[in-house]
Amino acid sequence: MNVAEWILVAILSITLFVFLIVGIVLFIKLIDLSKETKEVVKESKDIARNANGIVSNVKGMTSIGGTMEMFVDKYINPKLKEKIKEKKEESKDGGKK
Repeated sequence: MNVAEWILVAILSITLFVFLIVGIVLFIKLIDLSKETKEVVKESKDIARNANGIVSNVKGMTSIGGTMEMFVDKYINPKLKEKIKEKKEESKDGGKK
């Protein structure tokens, strides 16, 4: 091999080595980022649960909220359950009544 070929091989080897190191570092950083993302998602789930609890407490304290909750529990939910039961029975019967 002459000198020009050795220079090209050396340049290519150094370039590939640099890209290998950069790729390994980037891969490690992405793994750390995914771990942090999982932690953020867990924290946000906890915050959402707490916010839902606070909203339900405030809804129960307001006069209209308590009234609406009672109305939904006593009148709307039973009718919805009845309709769902009818739909299930229709689907079991194959649509025949």
